[in-house]
Amino acid sequence: MNKKFFILNADDFGMTQDFNRAVLEGCNNGFLRSASICANGKAFDSAINEILPECPELSLGIHLNIIEGKSLTHAPVLTNDNGIFNKGYLWFMLNSGKKEVINVIEKEFRAQIEKVLSVAKADHIDSHVHVHAIPQIFRLTARLAKEYGIPYIRTQHEEFYMVPDNKKHLNFAYPINLIKIMLLNTFTTKNKKTVKEFSLKTNDYLIGVGYTGMMESATLEYGLKALEDSNMVAESLIHPCKYSSPKTDSHTEEFKLSQDKLLQNSIYKMGFEITSHKNI
Repeated sequence: MNKKFFILNADDFGMTQDFNRAVLEGCNNGFLRSASICANGKAFDSAINEILPECPELSLGIHLNIIEGKSLTHAPVLTNDNGIFNKGYLWFMLNSGKKEVINVIEKEFRAQIEKVLSVAKADHIDSHVHVHAIPQIFRLTARLAKEYGIPYIRTQHEEFYMVPDNKKHLNFAYPINLIKIMLLNTFTTKNKKTVKEFSLKTNDYLIGVGYTGMMESATLEYGLKALEDSNMVAESLIHPCKYSSPKTDSHTEEFKLSQDKLLQNSIYKMGFEITSHKNI
């Protein structure tokens, strides 16, 4: 029997209290079923001790992070003298083929995975700014996922689609996002072979790259309408925040998305079952 599954995932869980509050409300008052936690996030302990107990059905993932914040290990290849990550995506693309770099990344990834697994069960794995999509790093991530018993790994194939809103296209970010889609789709073609090699699960489609920083209810709805398969797993990543004082930005819009009952009904009408990674 063909089934269409949809997963809404909050990345950057544990980064700050604003992200944590958004996950709590998205889970309890919206249709957020999954979140990926940053082991090096400033609000990691709060996420584990205060948010997760209030969200017993939440599917927890590990959001590997070697782009932002402080490392958990001594990793001078990746950080400044204070242990703060200071390498960008292009650097990782150019250097991920070097054994000494992969060894340092593996040490840091292991530390982050083990920190999460020491206090909670994780059922999926992904990364900050998709750094694990780089094929050499993806292979490492898949190997570690298999070793640590994490069954699901994110891949990044996104179908091209457009929303009827010129403001989302006439800006500097959108052309860059299109380049990201082309790059990540190329990586995914190779990475899905690695998924099969390690007998892991993954999504068929991802929504959230083309309109990074511009995600809202309509953006997600048009993205799902562009998917024509009758049997698939579609995942959308968002970065929702609920601020302690009123603030309007992309994170606020993504928080509203997770609460939008009309959008939730539209997703059901398109034939999707809203679920989580642990139920795939």
